[in-house]
Amino acid sequence: MKKPSLPHLSIWQLFNLSFGFLGIQIGYSLQSSNTSRILSALGANVEHLSYFWLAAPVAGLLVQPIVGLSSDRLWTRIGRRIPFILFGAIISSIAMFLMPNAEHFVNLLPALAFGAFVLLFMDTAFNITMQPFRALVGDMVSDKQRNIGYSIQSFLINVGAVVGSLLPFILDFAGVSNTPLNGAKVAPTVIWAFYIGGGCLLFSVLWTAFGTKEYPPAEYAQYHEITENTQAKTSFISLLNEMPSMMLKLGVVQFFSWFALFIMWVYTTSAIAQNVWHTAATDSTSAAFNDAGNWVGVIFAAYSFFAAIYALFMSKLADKFGRKSVYLFSLAIGGLGLISIVFIHDKYWLLVSMIGVGIAWAAILAMPYAILSAVLPAEKIGVYMGIFNATITIPQIAAGLLGGIILKSLVNNNAVLMLGVAGISMLLAALSVIFLKESHKNA
Repeated sequence: MKKPSLPHLSIWQLFNLSFGFLGIQIGYSLQSSNTSRILSALGANVEHLSYFWLAAPVAGLLVQPIVGLSSDRLWTRIGRRIPFILFGAIISSIAMFLMPNAEHFVNLLPALAFGAFVLLFMDTAFNITMQPFRALVGDMVSDKQRNIGYSIQSFLINVGAVVGSLLPFILDFAGVSNTPLNGAKVAPTVIWAFYIGGGCLLFSVLWTAFGTKEYPPAEYAQYHEITENTQAKTSFISLLNEMPSMMLKLGVVQFFSWFALFIMWVYTTSAIAQNVWHTAATDSTSAAFNDAGNWVGVIFAAYSFFAAIYALFMSKLADKFGRKSVYLFSLAIGGLGLISIVFIHDKYWLLVSMIGVGIAWAAILAMPYAILSAVLPAEKIGVYMGIFNATITIPQIAAGLLGGIILKSLVNNNAVLMLGVAGISMLLAALSVIFLKESHKNA
């Protein structure tokens, strides 16, 4: 007897599945483009910034496998993934209201320590929310629609990233002060951007929660040929032993690509301040440093904009040329874009570099999951997606631990050279794609 096929979803249904990621990425982009700026304002030394950024990958490494395993085994009236998405969104929004106000909680902890704590708190919540979104698409989309499903998710992520990255710049243009008020440490543009971002995050996740109906357990089991035997609980060690070899091969690609991204996120503000605005990376309260910080938001928005445009065509390119070819090309272009930043001293030319970074970013957000979800057992897709997140977090932890050492010992505290290091790492990721072999299932 032929198993029932997964329903063909309309573009609107695919859009609803991932719409919550729009708000999550607004928040995540605000964090990515402003965390170094906030922590510097609170007193962090540029050599130590990468250590604070370890909060994100550590949180992801611990949280995502737990959330994935739990959501695989859970069923409620509103679904299996949706409860985690909702809970994480509420906590994320609270953390976003707290982060730029760390200096006002000195009666609890020193400002820098409180900022670091809230960063960890916020990253934990982001991870609780993000992980089920990856699995949700895998749950509900057939292999024929997998490219477009993850491409729409990539598109929405990047639209959110454009909005989040530009918010401080837009608020500055609207007349909100871009330098800290008397006696304050963080600029009002950043504070209000985090308030707006937190609200958008909560709204968009509620949209997905109320606009998506997950398949009930029996129906899901039919679509994915799950039996009582395949549903039997297995230990975490067994899961690792049974892990598809594709996860390990993709893990190598992920290591080099996410190592590159982490270096870029941590050091771009300091690099642009030094290389374009010609101001010290430690001068965090100066107008020049804060102008550089706003421009980093602009160029981060630019690479997200280019990624969103590329995502619109990526699924068709993957259908025609194969996921592997598109993935390799995209990462190579991204590596060249990062390396080009080293040689640029005009802020507008940085936008050209961001074309390559955006192409790579769109592929990183979609291609690994499209490739991986085709080989994962449906009854364990959540936990394996959670375990796969280690291929994102471990390279970031490595970059966090090594970043300060590389900056001080290898590039003589020249932050822009760190972006050259990131570019080389991205090129190594592209080379690693050669060893992947695609599989297809559940068409």
